[in-house]
Amino acid sequence: MASVAKIIEQMKGSPTNISFNDLLKVCSEFFERKPSSGGSHIVFKTPWKGDPRINIQKNGDKAKAYQVRQVLEAIDKLNSLK
Repeated sequence: MASVAKIIEQMKGSPTNISFNDLLKVCSEFFERKPSSGGSHIVFKTPWKGDPRINIQKNGDKAKAYQVRQVLEAIDKLNSLK
């Protein structure tokens, strides 16, 4: 199983070719998972004001590319707050 750091590098290099499970692993490492409402989306809470969530959803076995980019942006924002 790939490390979170390795997955993030893959996400930066090819956001269209990331498995949903890898994206879920990265999100679980950085953000708090909110309780599920039973839908197909998995939502994570972020620590800043405004729209404090990350929403991911499967696209077959792959993650949706725009959601991969949103997660990368959220990680960058999180790192800038430290």
